[in-house]
This record gives sequence, structure tokens and C-alpha cells, in this order.
Amino acid sequence: MTPDALPLVRRVVTAIDSAGKSYLLSDAASPDQRTVRERPGFRSSNLWRTLGTPTPVAAEDSILDHHGVMPPPGGTVLRVVDFPPRPADLEERRRQAAASFNSVFPDAAHAKEHAQPGMHATLSIDYAIVLAGVITAIMDKGETELAVGDILIQRATNHAWENRTNKMARVCFVLIDGK
Repeated sequence: MTPDALPLVRRVVTAIDSAGKSYLLSDAASPDQRTVRERPGFRSSNLWRTLGTPTPVAAEDSILDHHGVMPPPGGTVLRVVDFPPRPADLEERRRQAAASFNSVFPDAAHAKEHAQPGMHATLSIDYAIVLAGVITAIMDKGETELAVGDILIQRATNHAWENRTNKMARVCFVLIDGK
């Protein structure tokens, strides 16, 4: 049984008008919510991306053009992922991981044959900030449990995420293109 979903992520975007005054341009749920039918409760909300560095601060919103896990070349992507509790059955975890990578994150280097379902790598620096619940960060060698307020800096390493609790977990990810 999947616990109640977390509320949609609220995205508030600011801007500067023609008179040089700041204002709230938008205040709503992210326009880019992605779910995986085979993984009930899983939701990935892409919030913003930049297309290079330094980025024009007045650049138009292009998040609906974003596909996959990786940030654009030389850019960044801001995403919030809701993780449901993991299924007890290992084969079901494998099926759910494969469905997630095939549909939402096809550009990740998913290590399908790894003993840990969901093991993957991205050529990026990722800041993972736990917003709700508890999530386990798993490496090839070792793992750690992260709780609200904890931050993990992922440096293009092989990794996986598991929610080993009976409540939803929410993690904010800032991915920065790497080399």
C-alpha cells in the first residue's frame, strides 16, 4: 500500500518589469510533473533549468523542453522527486527501477545488472537536499540514511536511492553539468 502522496511542489518565479521593479511572475505547481504507472507514488517535478553559465537571469522558462535526468550541456536542472516506500520484493523493485529509467530518465547510465535496483550514474555534480521523510543513499561500497535537512553532494558516482520507511520521502536535486 502506498502512503498518501505529498502535495504538489509549489514553484514561485520572480521577474523584473520594464520599470526595473521586481514582481512575482508565477505561483503554481510545476508545469512538468512526471509519474511512472508501474511505480505508484513516484513523481518527478522538474522546476527550472539553465542553458549555460553564466546564465542570463532573465532567460525564458524552458523547463517543458527538458527531457531525461541530465542537465543541459553547461547548464543546470532543478528537480524534486517523491519516493514511495520500496516494495519488499526484489524483483518488483527491479521492474519499478527499469520502468522509471525507461520512461523518465532514459539518459542515465542505469546499471541494470547491478545487485542494487536503480543503481545509476550521471556525469554531473548533484546537490540532493532531503525535504521530507527519510531516504537511503546507496553507493557501490556503503550507504547512508538521510533525513530532513541532510544534503548529499553526488559527484558522478554510481548510486541508488531507496525509501525504506512506510512514509513518502521527498528530495530536491540540483544537477550541474559535469566533465
